Amino acid sequence: MSHTSRPTDHLSRPLSRRATLAAFAGAALTGASALPAAALPASATGRRTVRFATFNASLNRGTQGALVSDLSTPDNAQARNAAETIQRVDPDVLLVNEFDHDDRGAAAALFQRNYLAVGQSGARPIRFPYRFTAPVNTGVASGVDLDGRNGAVTTPGSDAYGQDAFGYGFFPGQYGMLVLSKYPIDIRAVRTFQRFLWKDMPDNVMPEGYYSAEARAILRLSSKSHWDVPVRVGHAARDTVHFLVSHPTPPTFDGPEDRNGRRNHDEIRLWADYIGGRRRGAYLYDDRGGRGGLRPGARFVLAGDLNADPFDGDSYDHAVRQLLDHPAVRLPRTPPSSAGGVEAARVQGGANAAHRGNPAYDTADFGDSAPGNLRVDHVIPSRGLVPGANGVFWPTSDDPLYRLVGNGTTVPTSDHRLVWQDVQVV
Repeated sequence: MSHTSRPTDHLSRPLSRRATLAAFAGAALTGASALPAAALPASATGRRTVRFATFNASLNRGTQGALVSDLSTPDNAQARNAAETIQRVDPDVLLVNEFDHDDRGAAAALFQRNYLAVGQSGARPIRFPYRFTAPVNTGVASGVDLDGRNGAVTTPGSDAYGQDAFGYGFFPGQYGMLVLSKYPIDIRAVRTFQRFLWKDMPDNVMPEGYYSAEARAILRLSSKSHWDVPVRVGHAARDTVHFLVSHPTPPTFDGPEDRNGRRNHDEIRLWADYIGGRRRGAYLYDDRGGRGGLRPGARFVLAGDLNADPFDGDSYDHAVRQLLDHPAVRLPRTPPSSAGGVEAARVQGGANAAHRGNPAYDTADFGDSAPGNLRVDHVIPSRGLVPGANGVFWPTSDDPLYRLVGNGTTVPTSDHRLVWQDVQVV
């Protein structure tokens, strides 16, 4: 397994943060706007503030190598929009979901050089000296007929192949993950759970009678992977924050057995057990053979497109509440929100009209009759961190930056929105 976490430049961390545009509470700020109090530098507050974020940027392509090709020049419109979105919010530590993985890390390097390091449409360049990427299960052939339809399909490039892969994908690495950071990553301490088997989770909810005995014996739990990426936000050991990132399968595209809904539930449960203490996480093993969960008292931020809304959508047993209600987390008083989500739900109508959740907290624009817009992208801090300002990058239609999100029919960047959460590290 290849891991990368190398400096891409030698810039020191800036002493102050520029203003965020069109992120906090849906307000469009300008470069001269006053900073939210929670975003002030450590010297002004006595605490270090770090902005964590997650963004399903839809930087996936239909064929292997296509993303590298697209990022090889600075002219790809969608990649420019994704980079500008990131620049407008200016996170310190960022998970990018649906970023095709390649073993050389070429796509990640090209995205930094040709897009993030270049100011997009008036936004300031952003540099992440450290990054981490690793293999994922999407598009990795299982060698077994997982869907029980047509024998094991082992030639990449088709839906039938994707259905029999460990995680749905036309080729290995499609819909991968990338962590970008302004702070050093403790590369030796990273833990990945790509190969953890679903059957090895006690009391799992794998559908009975659907998978063959052969399939149950080899089926991995994670549809992409689960990564514990320790980020050193200060000089002392206690200043390490574990960035726990994943992208569980959508709880749909299946049948009455609800195999994807159940898998999504248990992918989320892996994190709930990982942060739940020595006994609860004792059964876990990582890809290097390490056992157990996160050390009690360790600070973390859990992030990703979890494909799970706490109230609406197709989740199995309200899966994400396993994290939102977890005693080890410390939620902000108000979840990340936007005015754009409220506007989109009102204009699009459809399933949104029957939703129980507050549309201000929505993070994905599924502008159709079902399931409607949902809160599926999450940034969840732990106890030991002090939540500060947060937001969902979802400008309203009268905002100049609306061009980056579209109306649900046109999708200039992604159907997901970037979600950010400031935390104070004492």
